[in-house]
Amino acid sequence: MIKDISIICFAGEDWWYHHPHSKNHIMRRLARAGNRVVFVNSISMGLPDRKSPDFIGKIIRKLKSFAKFVRRADDGIIVVTPIVTPFFSSRIGRTLNRWLLVAQFKLLSVAFDLRTPVLWIAIPTAGEVVGHLGERALIYQVSDKYDANQMDHATSSNLIGEMHGELLQQADLIYYSGRKLFEEEVTARPEIQGKAKLLEQAVDFEHFAAATALVWQEPEDIARLPHPRLGYFGAIESWLLDQQLIRYISEKRPDWHWVLLGLKAAKLDIEELPNVHYLGAKPYAEMPRYAAAFDVCVLPWVTDNKFVSYGSAIKVREYLATGKPVVMTPLYEYASWNDILRISRGYEDFIAHVDKALTDDDARQQTARQEAVKASTWDTRTEMVSRDIAAIIKRKN
Repeated sequence: MIKDISIICFAGEDWWYHHPHSKNHIMRRLARAGNRVVFVNSISMGLPDRKSPDFIGKIIRKLKSFAKFVRRADDGIIVVTPIVTPFFSSRIGRTLNRWLLVAQFKLLSVAFDLRTPVLWIAIPTAGEVVGHLGERALIYQVSDKYDANQMDHATSSNLIGEMHGELLQQADLIYYSGRKLFEEEVTARPEIQGKAKLLEQAVDFEHFAAATALVWQEPEDIARLPHPRLGYFGAIESWLLDQQLIRYISEKRPDWHWVLLGLKAAKLDIEELPNVHYLGAKPYAEMPRYAAAFDVCVLPWVTDNKFVSYGSAIKVREYLATGKPVVMTPLYEYASWNDILRISRGYEDFIAHVDKALTDDDARQQTARQEAVKASTWDTRTEMVSRDIAAIIKRKN
């Protein structure tokens, strides 16, 4: 494992997001190995449209993050929320943001001894700092099809695409989190073939396996809900969850209770339904206890949304690690996992899969689900990343 390396990670999410993402897991492990790690909370890709139901909620969330500015988190990681403007659509705004970011990180480099850092960028707007921080290497992690996301921000898809293309050219190494975009871009852009790799999602296996390995007392807020419970944890966005699907099934199966855990910026329409229960965001440490109380884990995503269709959903592996049956809408990332996942092809098919999960499941199937992800841990992924970084530094030296 590499050590004594300075790493500045411009993530696409905030450190204190309730459910850790890939950058969080990997940076924690690199810091534990003896590296100086600065984790930069999302600088965003601009404000959402003012008509968006998430507009106010996202502004409030970001202002709270700004108030923390620089903090030292677990494992010695330095968490930074830099001051930037949300005006990435404007050339003047981008120039101002470049000046702001470079100035802040020059000061941080002195304060925390960040010599010749490795830059890890996972959001296209952070490309403004490339070449200005004395970096020894640039890693670009492509977590999503960024130019297809017009729900979280109003910055044009063409401009996001241009930023993405520049980072592909500049990067020493490109990691793709999702198989679909990896296959498409490596085919369409032969110039990146030698430096593009698939960095698949992973799982904190022992943490989630505890859901069925241990005996838990049910949390009070879920204990009062009847069975069967269809449980979901993670991002809760109005454009991400298939609310029509949930409403349809809720009416067809009023005795099934949907349990939603996670952060949300705006209220969902389906919260009015008597058998849909939003319990808020829960600490990561508590997730096994809540998962233990689920009868079925569900992923009811809107997969006809282009942006969502490229998703690689860490939670699918986390669901499998619990051993609980998993019913989900189709995602390219998991299309070949039919033997352990119950992938629906429509509303009635979703109902049929849940019915089968509730009535036809056993210890053998539970073991098969856990075995499918047991070796795909964040420790394994971080060891791969460490080897790759060491190779880049050796080559460039």
